[in-house]
Amino acid sequence: MKELLVATRNKKKLAEIRDLLGGLDFKITSLDDYSDLPEIEEDGKTFAANAIKKAATIALYTKKLVMGEDSGIEVRALGNQPGVYSARFSGEGATDEKNNRKLLRLLKGIPFKKRQARYRCLIALADGKKLVDVVGGSCSGLIALTSSGHNGFGYDPLFFIPRYKKTFGVLSPEIKAKLSHRANALKKFRKVIQKYSSNRQ
Repeated sequence: MKELLVATRNKKKLAEIRDLLGGLDFKITSLDDYSDLPEIEEDGKTFAANAIKKAATIALYTKKLVMGEDSGIEVRALGNQPGVYSARFSGEGATDEKNNRKLLRLLKGIPFKKRQARYRCLIALADGKKLVDVVGGSCSGLIALTSSGHNGFGYDPLFFIPRYKKTFGVLSPEIKAKLSHRANALKKFRKVIQKYSSNRQ
């Protein structure tokens, strides 16, 4: 079976990617399956730049087919912060809980209907010789007034979907898998990797 190396050490993200790429004829591995791989500093100014850097760096190093992914949340009332800094929003030693608390603190006093936000996900595919493609997906919602639910990770307990009147933290993984930013990006990615694979047969 062919291998797709996902350039992440985030176990929750990896599990979600594996679920969303179910049925794909690839063994999906991660950075944790290998030793001596370089650490990648996510210093890009955009999600796409970080995704490309992850994919290209690990692909050049391993000569394997590599997916690089970067995602985060943009809040309109905060000038699209935290954006690419989503994972480290609360500074050194950042955790999901600390990041969520900081976001709620910054939005204190801002009415619910003015707390528009969108999750974004960019995915790059590289093979050691070239960058194959970059695709993206997004999902719009609002930042809830309080944290709710324990499903998912990141800002999911705060990301409220008006259509369902629930946060991603409360919504079932099955519903999230139909509308999330990562799900939308991976639908496109599935077509990219299938085309890449068929062209090499």
